[in-house]
Amino acid sequence: MPGASPKPLYLQPFYLLANAVRAKEIVVVLVRYGFAEVIEQIETPGAWWQRFVPKPREHRSISERIRLAAEELGPTFVKFCQLLSMRPDLVPPPLVMELQKLQDAVQPVPFAQMLEVILEELECDLTDIFSEFNETPIASASLAQVYFARLKSNGREVAVKVQRPDLQKTVEADLDLIAFFAARFHHYIARLRPFNLPAIVEEIRVGLLQELDFRHEARNQRFFNAQNPTPDKVFAPEIIGEFATRRMLVMERITGRRVDQAQLTPEQGKAMAQAGATSLLHQIMIAGFFHADPHSGNVLVTADGRLCLLDWGLAGHLTRRLRYTLADIFIAVAAHDAEQIVQIGMGLAGPRAKPDYRTMEKEVTIVLRENLNFATGDEQIGRLIIRLIEIFGRNGISVSQDYALMAKAVLSIEEVGRALDPAFDLRQFARPVLRELHHERWSPGALLTKTRTFFASAVGRLGDVPAELDRLLRRLEQDDLTVNFQHRGLEGLNTALRTASNRIALGLIIGALIIGSSQIITAGIKGYQLFGYPVLGIVGYLLSALLGFWVIVDIIRHGRHK
Repeated sequence: MPGASPKPLYLQPFYLLANAVRAKEIVVVLVRYGFAEVIEQIETPGAWWQRFVPKPREHRSISERIRLAAEELGPTFVKFCQLLSMRPDLVPPPLVMELQKLQDAVQPVPFAQMLEVILEELECDLTDIFSEFNETPIASASLAQVYFARLKSNGREVAVKVQRPDLQKTVEADLDLIAFFAARFHHYIARLRPFNLPAIVEEIRVGLLQELDFRHEARNQRFFNAQNPTPDKVFAPEIIGEFATRRMLVMERITGRRVDQAQLTPEQGKAMAQAGATSLLHQIMIAGFFHADPHSGNVLVTADGRLCLLDWGLAGHLTRRLRYTLADIFIAVAAHDAEQIVQIGMGLAGPRAKPDYRTMEKEVTIVLRENLNFATGDEQIGRLIIRLIEIFGRNGISVSQDYALMAKAVLSIEEVGRALDPAFDLRQFARPVLRELHHERWSPGALLTKTRTFFASAVGRLGDVPAELDRLLRRLEQDDLTVNFQHRGLEGLNTALRTASNRIALGLIIGALIIGSSQIITAGIKGYQLFGYPVLGIVGYLLSALLGFWVIVDIIRHGRHK
């Protein structure tokens, strides 16, 4: 159509065909798991994919089919869905639970291919840096593999984390295709538009690409160790600085066992659980910087009785305001105060959100009873926070991504704590941390600092008042002051006034025709006659009747809208 705007790039068929091989794999897998109807709705070019589609598999839930499809599509989709599972405010709860089952373990890449990456990052021969290098990986994940080695310079045992070859290019291509499909789902399928899939994909894309730069992970580990108040209980591996590059990390080798495999006495397990919980709560509530995925695979119990937190590629950041809001939520949760929780949630809502207060309060009350039942001992703070975020999300309150990461971290540390101590109760470790945060927030010193800052800001602004008044007065003197008024919501009134004035004018014309025609007929004017009456009078009557009929029809058809 002439003048029509062209379709966005992601909606044009050649965008998909440019990556036809990988696109075909994605479409075939999606259709194999029962999403053929969805693919048809987004108008992929032609029906080229149908001849590649095998017979559908047995019936499973939608969430399970999404998980299985992600596993089959490879590392990018596995990692993408793992990050997606950390957004319970955006993703339906059944899908969150299913995506959390995804395992980040894949077949290792042969060492010969990994060696190419190592040599490119070192920019020298392997033997120039390492006196020993075990070519068998001790861990293989979707993004990287880990090897044990020994530094040549000082004989120190280290762990070397190496990114899989050509991963950046593969991940970026897959993310482009994911963005393509998400944009088309959003454009063509109306029921998916409230989820704003393109925005979700872009948010996860940023996080995933950030994880591909291992220097970001190195900075996280260094920052945690620098501000960690209890290095004798919890720590992160030390990064060997000169060997921290975009695709390779060299760090101290940690000897230990996973928390769910460690052989500890009940007393040791209880002490470990306390150390881990206290450290994570301090990270979240005091430091505002925390490990976002402290599950059992990322936590080791060392020989000297400490906890080591591995894999700092994903970390959460909370501002002071977010930490204070979180503290208010924890206090309201402990008091079973559903009304206060809803009030806090309403404070997080954007200007366009229209939450249903009564429905939210009812849902929050039920969630509190189900996940924080002191009578039965069924207390799951992490699950409770995730459920609260779900409720906020359903009511249009999109919380910060770091809140969702925090909820996942709390859930993970609760699971780790119960693996170490069956009687683990996160609340008893939260109380002292909340008291510390309360002191930071409301102590006399903190209030004095806030008051001093407020008055300093106010005095600074007052100092600008004379200059602003002088500028205003000069503009008044020069007749250079213009005040613009803009009326809003009066468009309908203008239309109604125009319609009414037109109808009044037409009514006056009709009335004039009737009166004039009546006078012509009663006056007995001679001339052309029809049925014994002057033709001019009859024409006037007919014309006034037609106009009157048109006015009546117009009022009936449009009168309610004008």
